[in-house]
This record gives sequence, structure tokens and C-alpha cells, in this order.
Amino acid sequence: MRALDYEYMLGLVPILLGYVPLTLMMAGIAMACALVLSSLLAIERVIKVPVLDRFVVLFISFFRGTPLLVQLFLFYYGLPQVFAFLTQIDGVTAAIMGLTLHFSAYMSESIRAAIVGIDRSQWEASEAIGMTRLQMMRRIILPQATRVAAPTLVNYLIDMIKSTSLAFTLGVTEMMGATQKEAAGSFLYFEAFLVVAVLYWIIVEVLSFFQKRLETYLNRAYAR
Repeated sequence: MRALDYEYMLGLVPILLGYVPLTLMMAGIAMACALVLSSLLAIERVIKVPVLDRFVVLFISFFRGTPLLVQLFLFYYGLPQVFAFLTQIDGVTAAIMGLTLHFSAYMSESIRAAIVGIDRSQWEASEAIGMTRLQMMRRIILPQATRVAAPTLVNYLIDMIKSTSLAFTLGVTEMMGATQKEAAGSFLYFEAFLVVAVLYWIIVEVLSFFQKRLETYLNRAYAR
């Protein structure tokens, strides 16, 4: 059994840390865009606008029912063959687009569940004082739904950060792509992938810590 090359592993850490900002940037932008899109999808699913609702259901079904890797390849390799202007899209942009659409489909269902889970009396009281649907959502329903959906949405952010590792299949040199190149040059695959696994693990644990703090903060008014 071969001994681990600890010197190589320690030397690899600062190299991979240099790619952490790109990984977090892709996940951060995709999460922000997915939050906006998923909120709009969830509101539409609750209100059920005629005709539009069918397209929303189809959108959610497609992006939940197909693998993320397939969607990334579709955006980066497939669509440019159909739409010439998309040939200018680079791997980072394609990865962000894929992550946004894929996770917005899942997040929309979580947000929708949080919205419909609000007590019916809240809806009726809002209607009784003459609020429009938009005012009701903005002032009464969504603030309460945010508290319920927030922990789940942080989980999706964690999944999104881990899913950025698929961006290396589009030629993006992020943490996973850099690890692949380093491992191919040294042939120390186990050490290289062990280091990147630990780095992802640390990032997830940090986010999990803040997730618990966020839950405590949001539930402070309900604590006895």
C-alpha cells in the first residue's frame, strides 16, 4: 500500500484556494438569479395565471426531470448550434445559466409550499382590509413564507456550490477543474481529490453553521 504524499497535498491547498472565489462567484450569482426566478414561478403557481401556468408547470417538470449535467451540455454545446448568437457564451456563463434554471425549478416548489402553508386566516384578513393580491404577497405572505423556506433555500445554495464542480466539463477551471489538471500532471489522483473533497466539506460546514444561526434569528419571535 502506497503512503500518502502529504507534502504534495499541503502544496496543493493554496493552489486550489485560488479557485475558491470563482466557485463561490458562480454559485452566488446563480443563487441570486434563481431566488428571483423561483419566487416568480412560485407566485405564479399559487395565483395560477391561465395559459402561463401550463408553461410554468412544463418548465419546472423539465428542469427537475433531467440531469444537471445534461442541461449544462445543452446550454454550452447544443443551443449554440441552433442559435448562432449563443456561440459567444463561455463556460462560466453557461454554468451559471444551467445552475440558475435547474435550481430555480426546485426552489420554486419549496417557496410555493411555504406560501400555501401560511394560515388561511392571513389571506382572508388581507382580503378583508382591501389588499390586492400583489400587496398581500409583498406585505403579508412572502415575509412569513421566507422564514419557513429560508433553511431549505440555504440547503439549495450548498447543493449549488457542490454542483459547480460540474462546470469543469465545460472547460471552466474552478476548484474541480484545477484539481483534475493537477492530478493529471502528478498522477497523484487520490491525494488531489482528497484535498478538494476536504475543501468542499469545509465550505459546506461553514455554510451549515451560518444556516443554523439564520434559523435561530428568523425564529426568535416564535421562541418561548
